[in-house]
Amino acid sequence: METGFRKDFTYIEPEAARTIATFGAKLVGIDYLSVEKFGAKSFETHIALLEKEIVIIEGLDLRGVPAGEYELICLPLKILSESGDGAPARTILRSIG
Repeated sequence: METGFRKDFTYIEPEAARTIATFGAKLVGIDYLSVEKFGAKSFETHIALLEKEIVIIEGLDLRGVPAGEYELICLPLKILSESGDGAPARTILRSIG
């Protein structure tokens, strides 16, 4: 089993992000460090999602969560306007099934 940082992680292509946006998604989560390809210079995936006000959760780990229906509650840190572009959050699931 490989350990440590991987540069070949799964990411969302910019065109896929634009398609996701057309379906009215409110949130996109990914289980690694970024929705963007490693080494991306233009951040098109982030832009495609954020310009449609789609929340991005990176580093999402759902391995221990059994299948079911849940409400996702994401509590961000309070950051002054325009002083940051992201923040750690406490994200919890509440079963609704």
